[in-house]
Amino acid sequence: MIKNGLKQLWANGEPAINGWLSIGNPFTAEIMAAQDYDCVTIDMQHGALDYAAALPMLQAMRASGKTLMARVPWNDPGIIMKAMDAGAYGIICPMINNRAEAEALVSAMRYPPDGTRSFGPTRVNFAAGPGYAEEANDEMLAIAMIETAEAVANLEEIVTTPGLDAVYIGPADLTLGVMKGALPPGFDREEPEMIEVIQSILSAAKGAGLKACLHCGTPQYAARAIGWGFDLTTISGDSRLLAAASAASIGQIRSLLDDQSPDPIDQKGGY
Repeated sequence: MIKNGLKQLWANGEPAINGWLSIGNPFTAEIMAAQDYDCVTIDMQHGALDYAAALPMLQAMRASGKTLMARVPWNDPGIIMKAMDAGAYGIICPMINNRAEAEALVSAMRYPPDGTRSFGPTRVNFAAGPGYAEEANDEMLAIAMIETAEAVANLEEIVTTPGLDAVYIGPADLTLGVMKGALPPGFDREEPEMIEVIQSILSAAKGAGLKACLHCGTPQYAARAIGWGFDLTTISGDSRLLAAASAASIGQIRSLLDDQSPDPIDQKGGY
């Protein structure tokens, strides 16, 4: 089967830049995958899309050669298996709070004897090439989101779960959970107490031999996170990038029009 490019990148000691898709549309997915990301993730949890939209998005992005992943809505074996059968090479699973939940994620992603994944790779049999049944267990990435106070308290037992490949920090929910609502949710945390929590998760993951991933809002913060030792950073996402580019464009034309001097042509067409 086609190898997992993200795993190969990590094996070479290189960090990855991840694109994020919240718009349920194959064309916007194709545009994002054509950019210089190392991998691209479809957000089936908070994105404006479901499985019916995710499948054609995976099809549209196949030609890019990028590693394609999905954040599933929940730690539910049915949707985890279905996302992989559609072609996802990695699953980011939200709200993993303890060892049992991490074990359930890993089990749903591996065929027996390593797990309980049901066999029926309808599309990925074609998308991943021959040998999927024999090689998938070694190629699929199981990534647990650490984003609650409970998960932080149970961090050591989560990161030592056999078969888990990485942890993924969702800063917005992590801030809500750890700070008990004292700070608003958001990316790119600057508060010393939140940076301490984020770096403690990073340290625990590294200590257990796992990769660590962080969702960021800006390239500047992503570069900073890579400097800390993160192996993957997600920078913004399609909906935010579209909004930012649109705002910049319309803001520029509005500013130019406000500053523009009256055209020195009189109403009769003379000067």
